[in-house]
This record gives sequence, C-alpha cells and structure tokens, in this order.
Amino acid sequence: MALPKYPITIAPALGIILKCHFDGFVSPEMLKTRPVLIVAPPMQQRPRLCTIIPLSTTIPEPKMPYHLEIAMPTPLLPEPFDSPSAWVKADMLYAVGFSRLEKFYYQTGKSKNYTAPVIAATTMQEIRRRVLRGLGLRALEQGFR
Repeated sequence: MALPKYPITIAPALGIILKCHFDGFVSPEMLKTRPVLIVAPPMQQRPRLCTIIPLSTTIPEPKMPYHLEIAMPTPLLPEPFDSPSAWVKADMLYAVGFSRLEKFYYQTGKSKNYTAPVIAATTMQEIRRRVLRGLGLRALEQGFR
C-alpha cells in the first residue's frame, strides 16, 4: 500500500473520522490502512500533524478499560469499513503527518463524493477518558470534561 494520492491539506477538527495509511510502521505498531479518529484539536505549534487513535471492527481480546465500542455515524463508511460499530483503540495514540491522512469517498459513476464523518461530542468525551486510561492516567479522569 502507498500513501494517499490526495492527502488532507487543512487541519481536521476534533472528532473527525479519516483514513490513515500506516505504511512504513513496524509491528507491533499499527500496520494496516484503517479509519482513525482525530482526538486533539488543531495546534498552531504543530503544523501538518494530527493526534489520532485507530478504529477497528474487530472486538479486542482481551477487552480493556481503554477500549470502547461506538456507533459509527451514518451514512456508514465505504467498504470494507462499512460496519455500524467500531472499537476505539485508545491505547494506540499517534501523531501523524497530513501526508498519511485522507477523507473517505464514495464512487458515483466517474465522480468521487468525499466525506469526513463526525463523532458526537458526548461520545468524544468518553473516548478522551479512554485515551487517558490508555496512557495510564486514569487518575486524571475526574477532572476531565
């Protein structure tokens, strides 16, 4: 697999779902192209970088306190990512460059309709709590909103 032909050029907002190409990473790091969730707002001092966590349709084994099953926004992502739910892998936090990220698209005849689904704010609050757990910072959850 290769990096996207048309990567994003503008910093995405918190809660956006994009496709990430993890090419060049080494096991046990993430290796496959997969949906990811933007978990931090854009930061001027970090141009062209996004903080993400991967999403998976596979139930984690074992389930841990940093995993969370979420309902995917509709319309669902294109195949093969068109599952109605996904598992947040909040222990696998990454800062990746824009060159790895792209919007999903639906092919309609010769045209492509791009989409960047958004996760609800209440779900994002819980996801960010799970990120704290994935970093071993569960004690900070009480003050987190």
